[in-house]
Order: sequence, then structure tokens, then C-alpha cells
Amino acid sequence: MSDNTSYQMPFGAELQTCGKVRFRLWAPEANTVDVCLYDGFKEEKLPMAAAVDGWYETTTTSARPGTHYRFCIDGDKCVPDPASRFQPEDVHGPSEVIDSSSWRWQDARWMGRPWNEAVIYELHVGSFTPEGNFAGVMEKLDYLRDLGVTAIELMPVADFPGKHNWGYDGTYLFAPDSRYGRPEDLKALIDAAHARNLMVFLDVVYNHFGPEGNYLHLYAPQFFTEKHRTPWGAAINFDDEHSHWVRQFFIHNALYWLKEYHIDGLRLDAVHAILDDSQPDILTELAQRVQTAFPNERHIHLILENDHNAAHYLEHGAVHKPCAYTAQWNDDIHHALHVLLTGESDGYYLDYAQNPISHLGRCLAEGFAYQGDCSPYRNGELRGEPSRHLPPTAFVSFLQNHDQVGNRAFGERIQTLASLQQIHAAAAILLLAPSPPLLFMGEEWGSRQPFPFFCDFGPELADAVVNGRREEFARFPEFSNPDARARIPNPMEESTFQQAVLNWLDCDRPEHASWLTLYRELLALRHRYIVPCLSGLIQQSAAFGLLGGHGLRVSWVLADNTQLSLMANLGDDVLSGCSFSPWKLLYATHSTSSDLNGVDVLPPWSVIWYLSKGAA
Repeated sequence: MSDNTSYQMPFGAELQTCGKVRFRLWAPEANTVDVCLYDGFKEEKLPMAAAVDGWYETTTTSARPGTHYRFCIDGDKCVPDPASRFQPEDVHGPSEVIDSSSWRWQDARWMGRPWNEAVIYELHVGSFTPEGNFAGVMEKLDYLRDLGVTAIELMPVADFPGKHNWGYDGTYLFAPDSRYGRPEDLKALIDAAHARNLMVFLDVVYNHFGPEGNYLHLYAPQFFTEKHRTPWGAAINFDDEHSHWVRQFFIHNALYWLKEYHIDGLRLDAVHAILDDSQPDILTELAQRVQTAFPNERHIHLILENDHNAAHYLEHGAVHKPCAYTAQWNDDIHHALHVLLTGESDGYYLDYAQNPISHLGRCLAEGFAYQGDCSPYRNGELRGEPSRHLPPTAFVSFLQNHDQVGNRAFGERIQTLASLQQIHAAAAILLLAPSPPLLFMGEEWGSRQPFPFFCDFGPELADAVVNGRREEFARFPEFSNPDARARIPNPMEESTFQQAVLNWLDCDRPEHASWLTLYRELLALRHRYIVPCLSGLIQQSAAFGLLGGHGLRVSWVLADNTQLSLMANLGDDVLSGCSFSPWKLLYATHSTSSDLNGVDVLPPWSVIWYLSKGAA
């Protein structure tokens, strides 16, 4: 890996090799721009020269690493740098000049890991440990490696307002939040992860800016367009007039995390809310720029969350590499499993209420459950694109994640909604299926702690957030009256956040230790038997069938003609008439048996995996 750790951008504060600092801001609506420097009790205001296309720039010897600064617009309003590398006093405070080359990386030999080895562990830095910072995560890296994880995925760390936030309200996309530590603390975490052969993925949000601390409307309203509307108001301007520098802002953000912080992959949040009619669209251009920047240097993985199930972003080329994006979070497989385990059919679960086992089988064998099919939840609209031709590695599977837990009214985990037998079956399916699995922090020990939605906005937004959260659930029968909705945790209260902070003492308690043993066993089997058979897959070769009313059989042909087979009983009754495979038994939740007539049967909520190496 290159020793050059400072990524050069066309905006923000850049430390020059000569020791000077260059400040640059795109402010097309400003008449004048000054940079105000704060160094101890000393304050200095320097005019910035106007350049073409709305740019302002100056280079000075008056600033150095550690200098705090703001941009002063039209001699009146002083604002932070939208490309700030660090906000030591939160979103309304000054930005800080950072010497990006000061960190001495220890991962010179690190080339990343191929995608077929991915086992992802999603965590929220602020609540993963009692310390709630990057250093706290670093203390758990040995535990995660020993669990069988190969990648940690950090929920967004871009600077957000207040003490606590999920991260999806980030305002300064280049600045690690100061609550978690300084830039060098994040780099230390990544360095330590690489030393343990762990990848680090970062969740990034390119569909909106957080509602507090964003001053772009003041001097660069061209960042937004009324051409499209989103749940957050006017869309980010990716395809209207003046969109060039907006697109560059986000493309450089992706490259910045990958180059300056040695991040191994990005998960792009809710890209279905990115509205762009241009060709190529911003998602395609961003992927192309990343591939150009990292042709063969190291493994880089781009992952999507996309409710549209747009399979064309996941196409693979003849050289076994993704043309654009490596994989997508597969909400379909979660929803199908959730309906099976809980019987819930509210909201988007309506789409899976009929024949959830069939939806699950299609996900396991073909990727998406919805591949251009009518969605009852969306009033019959067609959803998705054909995905059967894609390799199973193009779909990230999960039983829990921050969304599916935290977007419930009380943030309940699956452990409080389904039986242990059901959860065991679901885990055995997802952890041994070919698609890369994702775990949500604490899942591996069967944590029952809620992960509710929490934030810490200023008083002008606090009431709107609380009321909005309660109204969001007004359509659910159990919250149909105001008294019921009042029981929903207040996202602004400290106690709501504290509920989510993992209690690591639970990990060693007998009822939780058995889950941890199970997850370690399943992941060890995955690494030994499944992962070697996933290398080089460029297309799906699988089929599924239903057994009775609640049984499922799925078979895959993997690399080197290895055949993998799943048989599952996902119901409360014994499943008769099964025909067990003669192949090698890889894993079984229960012992196989026969009924009084000698007919093979599967107990309720049981799973069996078979493997045949190089089958004809």
C-alpha cells in the first residue's frame, strides 16, 4: 500500500509541502469570502481571491496543523468548512487544519481480502462499548477475529450534531465525529484491524445532509435542486444545473476515505433516495472513479443499500470482478425470514406475508425475492430487476441490522420476538449459505438489549423529532392512540441511548455463551468448507423447491463443481416424506430420524446442510 496518506482534494484546507496551508471553498452565491483563523487567543481574517466558477481560494503561512478556522461569507456569517477534516467543537464550531501525512501507517503489506471471505460485523461506535469511541472498538478486535468475522462495518462516523446519533444525520462528511476520537484515533483502529487481518468498511450517506449544522444553503444553494424531492426535502443536486462540483464533492469523499484512511470498502446508504437522471448517473460514475483509482493495488469493495433491487449495478465482468458494485444488502431475505419467525405482516412485511418460505427460497437461490414483481406494499408497483444470473456473493444476508432492529418502535431484537429454536434455524441458514452474512453487534451472543433510535439535536429540532417518531408508528394498531404512542422511547433522552450500549458482561453468562459457541462453530465451518468454494463465481447456479407446507430444499453448484445442499423444516410440525442426501453431512441443528413407518422426517425448525466436493 502507498505511504502517501494525504488525499489531495480541490476543496477544504490542505497542508502544502512548503508548510503553507491552502484554503478553498466553492461558494457561487457569495460576493466575498474570508478565512478566519483562530490560534489560541489570536484571530486573523484573510481575504480569499475569487476564481472562476464560484471558487474562492487563498494560501497562507499564518495557519498550521491544529489551527482552527471558519469561512466568513459576505463579511457577515462565519461557517465551518463543508470539507472539514475535523470538527473539534461539533457541527457549529470551527474546523481544524489537519496534517493528514502525520500518521505513520503500519499496514504497508495490507492488500485487503477478497470478497468471498467476507463475514461482516456491523457496529455503532458510540454504543458498541462503554467507552463509546474508536479506542473502545479497537479493544474488541481480537474478540471479533476469534469469532470468525473478517470485516467490521462502522455505522456512519461523519460529524453529527450533539452527543449521540445513529450517524445518518451527518453534516461534515470528511470529519470523523469528535465524540469518537480524532482522525488519528480512527486511523489507529484501522491499522490495528489490518494487523489482525480484518477489513474495515464504512457506512456513508450520500442521499441527504443532516438537518442541523448544514450551512450550504447560505453560500452554495446549488448543492440542492427542486427538480427532485426526497423525504428530507429538496434533493442533492446530482443532475441539474451546476451539479458538476456537487458530484465531485461526493466522489472525492469516497476516494478520501479509501485512500487517506485505508478503508477497505464503503456501504452506500439508501441509494434509492439518490435521484439522478444523468448518464452516467452518480452511482455509476463514483464506482468508475474508484475502480480507476484502485486498478490492482488492493481489494476495495463497494456495497449498496437499494430498495429498488436494481440488479444492473451488481453485474460481473468476464474477469470475475464486479463491473461497478460488489454487493447489495438483501432486505428481501431478512423480511422473508422475519415474517417466518414472527408472523408479522405490517408495513413492508406485507410483501412477504404470502408464502414467506417461497420468498426465502428464491432469495437463497436467485438473489432477490422481488425481481420485477408486483409489490402489494407499494400498491402493485413493479419492484426489482432479474437477479438469478448474479453470483450469490452479490447479496449480503442478515437476520438483524441497525435498520431492522432500530426502526421498530421499541428497538426490539429478534431474540424477544421469536423462539430460540427458530433463531437457531435462521442463523444456521444464513451463516452457511453462499451469500456473505452480516451480524449486528451482540447478535452472536443472543443479546436481548434493544437498539432504539436515538439522537441529540438542538432545541429547534428536538420536538419535531420526538413528534415525528411517534407519528411514524401511528398507523400500527398497537399505537393507534396518543397514550400508546407516548410510550415510545424519546430519541432525545440519554436513557434511550443508554439502552443500546452493549453490556459485555452478558457475553459470559451461560444463556449467552451457548449462542457465542454456536456462532463460532458455524463461522468456522463456513471458513473451512464454504469460502473456498466461492472464489471466482460469476453467476448463480442454484435451485430451490418447497417440501410440504413448511419445508424448503435449496441446492447450489459452486466453484470446482462442489455441490451444497440445504434442507429445512421452518414450521412447528414434523415434516415427513423427506429424502436425505447421501452427501457429506456438514451441519445439522437436530439429528435426523424416521417415523414409525420408516419414513425420513425433520423435526420442527430444523436445518441440515450437505456438501459434496467435486460432484459429477
